[in-house]
Order: sequence, then C-alpha cells, then structure tokens
Amino acid sequence: MATEQRSMERGRISTALERLGPTWLAGAIAAGPATMGSLLVAGASFGYALLWVVVCSAVLGALGQYLAMRLGLLTEDGIVSVVDRHLGSTWAWVLVVDVVLAAGLAQLIIMKTLAEVSATMVASAGVDVTVLADPRLWGVTWAVILALGLAGGGYRVAELGAKVLVSMVVVAFVAAAFVVPIDPTAAAGGLVPAIPAGVDGALVAAGILGGAVHITLLTMQSYTMRARGWTVRDADTAVVDILSSMLGAFGVFSLAVFLVAASVLPAAGVDPATIDGISAAQTLGPVAGEYATWVFLAGLLGAAVSTLGGNTIVPPYLLADKLGWEQSTDDSRYRAAVAGVALVSAVGAFLGGAFFQLLVLTLAFGLVGTPFAIAIILVLLNDPDVVPETNSRVANVGGLVLFVVAALLAGEFVRGELETISDPLSAFVVAFAVAMALALLGLAGRYVRDRVSGD
Repeated sequence: MATEQRSMERGRISTALERLGPTWLAGAIAAGPATMGSLLVAGASFGYALLWVVVCSAVLGALGQYLAMRLGLLTEDGIVSVVDRHLGSTWAWVLVVDVVLAAGLAQLIIMKTLAEVSATMVASAGVDVTVLADPRLWGVTWAVILALGLAGGGYRVAELGAKVLVSMVVVAFVAAAFVVPIDPTAAAGGLVPAIPAGVDGALVAAGILGGAVHITLLTMQSYTMRARGWTVRDADTAVVDILSSMLGAFGVFSLAVFLVAASVLPAAGVDPATIDGISAAQTLGPVAGEYATWVFLAGLLGAAVSTLGGNTIVPPYLLADKLGWEQSTDDSRYRAAVAGVALVSAVGAFLGGAFFQLLVLTLAFGLVGTPFAIAIILVLLNDPDVVPETNSRVANVGGLVLFVVAALLAGEFVRGELETISDPLSAFVVAFAVAMALALLGLAGRYVRDRVSGD
C-alpha cells in the first residue's frame, strides 16, 4: 500500500512538472546573454550598488507575467487580438510595432554575441583556419541554422543542447556564489535604492530590469499558454509556473551572477567599458579553474542559441495574430515570417561595438517600450467587457508599482541618451521614447473618456 501511495505521489508530481512550461520559456529568454551581460557589467562597474535592482527584477518580472497570464487565461486569446477587438486596430498595430522594434534589436545584438563567441571559441581552440575565426561567417551560419530549424521544425536538438550548456553555466555561477568572498555589509548596502554614476548607472539599471520586465516576455505569455491549451481552469498551475520560473529559477540565476561578478570583477581590475567574454570568464575562476573560459563561453553560447530561438518567433506570433494567419509552420506565411526574422538576424554579426555593452543597451531599449504594454494589460484587465473577472485592488496596486518602476528607470535611461542625442542611436532611442510617451498619453485619454462616458 505504501509503495502504491509513493508511486501515485510520484505520478502526480511528474504530471505537475510536465504541465509547467509557458513562463519557463519566458524565463529562459530572460536568463539569456543580455541579462547575463547586464549583470556582469553592473557588478564590474558598481560592485554591489545595484543589488536592489536585481532583486526587484525577479519580483517585478514575476508580477508582470502574472498580469499577462491573467489576461491570457481570462480571454483565452492572443493579446493582439484582444487589443484589436476592444481597443481598435490602431492600438493593436502600436503594440505590434513596439514588440517588433524591441525584439528586432535584441535579435541583432544576440546574434552578434553568438557569432563573436563562436569565433572566440574556435580561435581559443587553436584551429588554424582564419575564416573560421571570422564572426561574420558564424553569423550567417547560425542564421541559416535558425531559419531551417524553426521553419522546418528541426530546432529541438540545438535547443536541447543549448539548455544543457546554459544549465551548466548557471550551476557554475551558483557554486561560485558559495566560494567567492562576498562582502555581506557591502551587499546589504546595495539593497538601498540608488542610481550610481549618473548616465551609465541608469543604463545598466534599466538593462537589469529590462531583462525580466520586457515587452516580448509580457506579450508572448498569452501565445505560449494557448499553445499548451491552458484555460482559466489552469490558473493555479499557471501561478506555480510563474513563481517557480521567474521568482525561483530566474531570481537565483540573477542573484548568483550579480553577486559573483560584484565580488570578482572589480578586484580583478576588469574595465567595464572593455569587458569581453575572456575577462568575464574570470567570474568562474574560483570553481572552474583553468576551464573557466571554456565553461563561461559555452554557457554564453548556449544562452544565445536558446534565447534566439524564443525571440525569433515573437514578432511572427504577433504579426500572425494581427493579420489573421495561423500561428503554426503549417501556414506558409507564418513560416516565411519566422525564416525571414531568422535570416535577417545575420546582420547582427556585421555590427560594430563590444557586444557586452550592446547587450545592456538592448534591454534598456526594450524597457522603454514596456510601460505601454503594462498599461495595455492593466486597462484590459479592468474592463468588464474584456474579462469576466476584473483585477483586484491588490493586483492593480502591484501593476501600478510595476508600471512606475519600469517608467522611472526607462526615463532615467532616456534622460541620459538626451546628452548624446547627436549620435544616431541615441536619437533613435529618444524618438522611440517620445512615440511611446505619446501612445501612453493617448491610451490614458481613451481610458478616462471611456470611464466618464460609461458613468
């Protein structure tokens, strides 16, 4: 009898674990090379000073996914369709463009990271073939692999291998957190909210938060849940999914990487402005020894591969939803969109600049467009014509806190970009921020008008 009971318990646990998934995909993207780069640059630049942002990122990331989950389960539809139906086609297109720009920039920079890491690993192995150490070749190669895999359905092997590599480096960082001499007093001081060093501090802080509270993660939640066939009856499973992935796994990953970086990189004299894969690998020296570089680069490569796989399908998902396509490779239009996004990402390998600094910029840019997505979700969750059960007061307060924190950090980042607005990239960031601010004002005006007319 006891044996049967244990067997039944194992069966229930196994079934529960099999049910988890949608937010774990979001968590896997969040724990990608951009977040890792932001955490490493933060630790190398400011020591423990931004620990409060790291903690907030996990908590607010879980809150954001919870709100997106509620909207997806209560409407049982993709977020773009819901916006189109209840707010209108214009607002749906604004959301689509917002996501495409944020995901598109991330796609290019993560491909640059993957290409340069691949080339570095070949060069470190002593392969005497010059062309194989060229990142541009690797960018084109990985873009073709990504296109064929995602459009043809053969990507799972590469994704499995990538997840193994990511798991390896996460375990290494967690182990390192128990080995390196972390200063508890200095770490406690990092829990006091403050933005260090002006512009650079704002950029890095926005990058850290942007890793967990990002428009692509918020919008893809409804589609991944639909793919699993979840309905409102699966709400409890969805909550466990969010807590275990974003607050648990992602939170542990972020804290481990940041604390190790803050303890090791400043003492090693690593320059945040020129940090690369080789110097960043010093973080794993205490546990990986002479193999630290290979372990770190392999984990970074795996994170880039798995993140690219998830990020590639985000723009096609939203476009397909808006244009009425089937969100499956059975639809040739959707398949062509996926292949197109994958192939265009090869351009990233031809971009200049240090990829660690560009990864931070990528997440900060994505954060600029995220308050609009949060506002959209909150407006819809408080409309009884959209959802059968509107937000509770607690959920609304949490959502407003999430919106304010994201908007403030994004605003600090944009304020810094104003100082270098003559630079084309800074000008684009500022223009994007202005467009998003106008969209927010328009959405707020519509909400107030609807409430007044409804009364």
